Amino acid sequence: MSGTLQIEVASSIADADARAWDALVMASSQQCEAGKSDAPRGNPFLLHAFFSALEESGSATARTGWMPRHLLLREDDGRLVGALPCYLKSHSQGEYVFDHGWADAFERAGGHYYPKLQCSVPFTPASGPRLLAAAGESQQAWRRALLDGLAQVGDKLGISSAHITFMPRDEWELAGEAGYLLRTDQQFHWSNDGFADFGDFLASLSSRKRKNIRKEREAALADNGITIDWLTGDQLTEEVWNRFFEFYMDTGSRKWGRPYLTRKFYSLIGETMADRVVLMMAKRAGRYIAGAINFVGDATLFGRHWGCVEDHPFLHFEVCYYQAIDYAIAHKLKTVEAGAQGAHKLARGYLPTTTHSAHWVAHPGLRRAIEDYLEHERRQVEMEGEALKRHAPFRKGDNA
Repeated sequence: MSGTLQIEVASSIADADARAWDALVMASSQQCEAGKSDAPRGNPFLLHAFFSALEESGSATARTGWMPRHLLLREDDGRLVGALPCYLKSHSQGEYVFDHGWADAFERAGGHYYPKLQCSVPFTPASGPRLLAAAGESQQAWRRALLDGLAQVGDKLGISSAHITFMPRDEWELAGEAGYLLRTDQQFHWSNDGFADFGDFLASLSSRKRKNIRKEREAALADNGITIDWLTGDQLTEEVWNRFFEFYMDTGSRKWGRPYLTRKFYSLIGETMADRVVLMMAKRAGRYIAGAINFVGDATLFGRHWGCVEDHPFLHFEVCYYQAIDYAIAHKLKTVEAGAQGAHKLARGYLPTTTHSAHWVAHPGLRRAIEDYLEHERRQVEMEGEALKRHAPFRKGDNA
């Protein structure tokens, strides 16, 4: 590290000044598209308020295996010029970039894979900056300092590895230059090609795909007398959160065994981030029966989890995917990120998109094994992505 810079390890997001942290988020986030009048607000998941809600609610704490160890980069005068959200992990749950095989192999060889450092947003497989650095000509140098600092902290703690997940490509390449191992994976994102409305989007699809989506939407809504409400801001009352948490617990208990987020988390984001949250709530016979939570970025709608207390055909697709497209078009958002995995999204207009992660591994033998594995995995991800794109649902000719 340079003598003019210092790395501090914070045991809570509360140890970082909220205004200074968010200034780094804004400086590291993509600028608004040309012609938009509003200023960038930053990636919603990186805001101090989001991490605070996770930690204060008991969702991401040492008790749940997510011990905050955020890296803060300061100049000699104490000014915060960089940050890296980071957690000391005792397991590999809630990350969506799977390293269970690495852990099992190292444990069988007599090593100790846990604890490890996870540089990410807990329970959130959404792309965004990770090497948060102040604007200016030194921004790249500060990002490199964060990478160097992470490796130094890893050495000092005597841990097996550190993992930076769902990072943008430019940060990923910088990590590679710093000696980190590079990994790719795949999600499915929807892109707004200047569509005027959902019908305009449908017109871009092949005839068969258009018909299928129309049938799915009719089956999900009209056939069951279901309507959809978009709730945001002061519409996010405690009563609404109670109902949504019921959906979350029902689905989460069946899917994960133990849902990650506490009820208090939703109240906290309702207090501090209500204008960045949109709930798509499905109503039947006067009551809400299903819902999905979305977060609004500068140009992206991030779909997260959903839940329901009544099962209806195609309701999941409607609430999570089609309503997100409707909202993005109506609000002139460029992209919808609909979460992890899910090749079934392809038929609904969501195309394969590469995601990136970088990994520091301490043990030379484990590092060599992972490096060889990742070389093959990157090629496989690329080939699968190209193959999936050939099956995209969009029109390929005048008679499509």
